[in-house]
Amino acid sequence: MSTRETTIRDLFPLVRRVARRVARIVPSADLDDLVGDGSIGLIRAVDTYDPARGTLENYARKLVLGAMLNGLRRMDPISERARRTLRDAERQRQALAQERGAMPSQAEMELRIAGLKSARIAAFRHGPVSLEATYHADGPAYADWTADPAKVATAVGERREIVEAIRLLPDRQRRVIALHYYCRFSLHAIGTQLNVSPQRVSQLHLRALARLRGLLAAR
Repeated sequence: MSTRETTIRDLFPLVRRVARRVARIVPSADLDDLVGDGSIGLIRAVDTYDPARGTLENYARKLVLGAMLNGLRRMDPISERARRTLRDAERQRQALAQERGAMPSQAEMELRIAGLKSARIAAFRHGPVSLEATYHADGPAYADWTADPAKVATAVGERREIVEAIRLLPDRQRRVIALHYYCRFSLHAIGTQLNVSPQRVSQLHLRALARLRGLLAAR
């Protein structure tokens, strides 16, 4: 075995440590995907290492983390430009709130900042949906204020049971269901997100639906 391969093998535990830390910060990230991206960063670090950069381990840690973050950015359906617009708008909104003593409305900020409205729409469409969050009074379950309260209560209860059942699914099946039914992603787009083939996504989708039917029938 060459010295290069030995060095990569010796530093590989570093990749897993960094991946676990990133996964704790970004719960939606897949650990295997992080390790895969980090491994590419590790190989690049070993191949480009210069002692003037410090120790190899510290240099490798930076490139491993950078490769993982780049992988997460590729999976983000919201453009970096939209993200930057939202960050800048929030900073300006907080600054105005300090000056006035009151928080400016989102409508006012959209008039002040070009592109903010489209950025907010993109974030709303593609933002992750919490499967643990409860429905609020102004949410979809209460959109029709003329509906029969008993029917509304039944609908809310059914939604709650579905959410609880989804939480019991294996990780990848849960992600497929959330992306397809909550974020309106196509199965092909989900395959790109999860870095698997459309056929594999279809299998995960069918298995998730079958498991959900079983869980809901048992309730």
